[in-house]
Amino acid sequence: MRRLLKRTALAVAAGAAVALLALALGVLVPRPGSAVPASRGEGARVLLLANPIHTDIVLPATPEILGRFEFLAEDGLALDHPDLANLVFGWGARDFYINTPIWSDLRPGPAARALTVDRSVMHVSLAGPIGEDGPDLRCLDLGEAELDRLLAAIEARFSRGAGGRPRLIAGAGYTPYDRFYEAEGWFNLLVGCNTFTAGALRAAGITTGLWTPLPATLFLSLDLHEPATC
Repeated sequence: MRRLLKRTALAVAAGAAVALLALALGVLVPRPGSAVPASRGEGARVLLLANPIHTDIVLPATPEILGRFEFLAEDGLALDHPDLANLVFGWGARDFYINTPIWSDLRPGPAARALTVDRSVMHVSLAGPIGEDGPDLRCLDLGEAELDRLLAAIEARFSRGAGGRPRLIAGAGYTPYDRFYEAEGWFNLLVGCNTFTAGALRAAGITTGLWTPLPATLFLSLDLHEPATC
């Protein structure tokens, strides 16, 4: 029994060491963004918001950006609301994301699917002004070409139906100011919401770490390879 316990402890320690090494290398080893043509004029300031496990991409609600996502108005979101300042996009595990609006709603089934394999969704919410400080936020100033590539990367993750329209998940949402859509790609422990955020940034030409499965690792990699504006 003692030998079994010792072997188990060694196996756990080895696994933890490998995981820590992978996380460290994921931050330290740069993964350059895609080549982007030189920008003409200014694009936009993009924000990244984080909680302990998830990151969102925040885009300013400019007429140009609202025009790219005008289907949101058709699905009942008030894009003409006087207090609208930002659109917030997040990609994640379908069951977990839809059914866990707050931590007290956490259930074993959705959590288990998020840690293994689940279908994915895109969450879009409307937001007012967001302060640009705090440890859970980063700012990136993008030129026009960089912004266009970022928008295209976000648009590409919406699963589309007849006529190329994003597929709304009817009845899913936390408030009157957000919607869920079917998304492309499968969610799992290795390829999750934070690797989606990193991939979208790389499409815009931003360098991230090689593998950033956690908000902390993504932010650390940006601080190291692509210092944020704020």
